[in-house]
Amino acid sequence: MSMTMTEIEKALKQLRLSGVRATLETRLIEAQASNLSFLETFSAILQDELDRRQSRLLERRYQLSGLDERASLAEFDWGYNPKLPKRTCFELHTLKFIAEGDNAILIGPPGTGKSHIAKAIAYSAVRSGLRVLYAEADELLSSIVPASPAEKRRHLKPIIDADLLVLDDLFMARRIAQESTDELQSIVHKRYKLRRSILITSNRIIADWDKYLGDTALATTILDRLMHRSVLAEFRGRSYRLKQATSRQLQA
Repeated sequence: MSMTMTEIEKALKQLRLSGVRATLETRLIEAQASNLSFLETFSAILQDELDRRQSRLLERRYQLSGLDERASLAEFDWGYNPKLPKRTCFELHTLKFIAEGDNAILIGPPGTGKSHIAKAIAYSAVRSGLRVLYAEADELLSSIVPASPAEKRRHLKPIIDADLLVLDDLFMARRIAQESTDELQSIVHKRYKLRRSILITSNRIIADWDKYLGDTALATTILDRLMHRSVLAEFRGRSYRLKQATSRQLQA
């Protein structure tokens, strides 16, 4: 006994086949108009469901990543600062460094594109099905310190488990608190043992990190693990943000 469209809709809802529900009527009309076989129509309907589920999964991974934009390398203005490490950025965008458990450190003046590149790499990782966690470095570290032991374990789990951890603008507030330095050392150490990648951006040259960490021994320990298997990209040039600000003022 055949089902009515209303009954089919109800059954699809119960089975949680939202992709099929969304396009079923269109696919039936298409099948009649183009004289498609049952197999052709059924394949298209199945693909609709797979596409819907993939889209929802991607959106969920994006929401969990902490990213605030879907950045890409295609929209980046490479011509503004010709001396940027373009080749290195595209190599990092292939995500091979994550597969190999390596780290990446992007160093350079403010406004030269480090955060945009980091976010583009992170979003590429999200789209590839990897677990990504993006955060402002100083904010993330300071949020861990006051937590209770149980809260800290819960807070640290996604930080340690992520395939790629992005710590953006490390040392934005110059020297970080001793407790934050301890947390950074712990995170770097645990991820190093698990061969899970960290991508760091910073305006501070690596030679000065011991001053901002406030502890030479800890700085050496952190850098030893970060740099052991790492890609270092130095950004040089003018601030793109200042260019945009100047352009807006001229247009006003």
